[in-house]
Amino acid sequence: MKRVLIVLCVAFLCTACMPQSRITAAPSLWQTYENTLKAAKYVDLTHTITPSIPVWAGFGPSSFGPALNPATGAPYSWSKDGFEATRYELATDQFGTQLDPPAHWNPDYPAIDELPPTFAVRPLVVISIVEQVAQNPGYSLMVADIQNWEARHGRIPEGSVVFVRSDWSKEWPNPALATRQVFPGVSLAALKFLHEQRHILFHGHEPLDTDATPTLEGEAWLLRNGYTQAEGVAHLDQVPEAGALVTIGFPKFQGGLGGYARYIAICPPDWQYGVSVGQLPESPLPRAVKPLHWDATRGMRVR
Repeated sequence: MKRVLIVLCVAFLCTACMPQSRITAAPSLWQTYENTLKAAKYVDLTHTITPSIPVWAGFGPSSFGPALNPATGAPYSWSKDGFEATRYELATDQFGTQLDPPAHWNPDYPAIDELPPTFAVRPLVVISIVEQVAQNPGYSLMVADIQNWEARHGRIPEGSVVFVRSDWSKEWPNPALATRQVFPGVSLAALKFLHEQRHILFHGHEPLDTDATPTLEGEAWLLRNGYTQAEGVAHLDQVPEAGALVTIGFPKFQGGLGGYARYIAICPPDWQYGVSVGQLPESPLPRAVKPLHWDATRGMRVR
């Protein structure tokens, strides 16, 4: 009996000394990260914001500047103050890669800060109209294009995000993009099909408007009826048409009518584009070859 007690005591002490991770399995979401997301390929679908990127003329230009000490009126500096900061004078919240909340066109619906946190991660569908746009620069996504995608990949998942690839953004950041009257769009019929038949979360497109109709009929229908959309999306040529996820991030401005958004596609581990966790230094981040410095000509910090 004593020998049994001794064995039990030793077993108990060994168990008590084991790391917690060895006693119980990792929580399921942590397992998902370790088994799937860690090895996935991450692709940024977001344009970098600079003062000179394309923007609708009705909003006017934005500018960057060093943050100023209100007591002296002088900019902070790394040499004198040990840090620097930036002052952004943004003419609009409809700037660069965006997330449009419905309050942009209808005050009865949510603003950017009122969107639910469940927007964070969704299945990503990419429908290409590149071939059609090569023949007609003003081509709009049609219901038939969606049905052709489904014939190849299956039904679009409910609650997914659908990005329309046109390769319009390959000319970014040419300011002339914002002045062109002809650009790829998304037809009203396609928008209604995606929302009313497939019940997606929202769609996104590369240009800065949904369509080129005189009344912006697609954007008007979406935002006036409580739907959200993404604009100015980039690098859709680097993500698969099916099988990826998209993460959605945006600043939470009170009553904001547009969102400076960041979209990251999470692609399968064997995908040809993107980077995986551990592939690049992350913590600590590496020192740059050249330090940041203020470029007065370009109106922003550069290396």
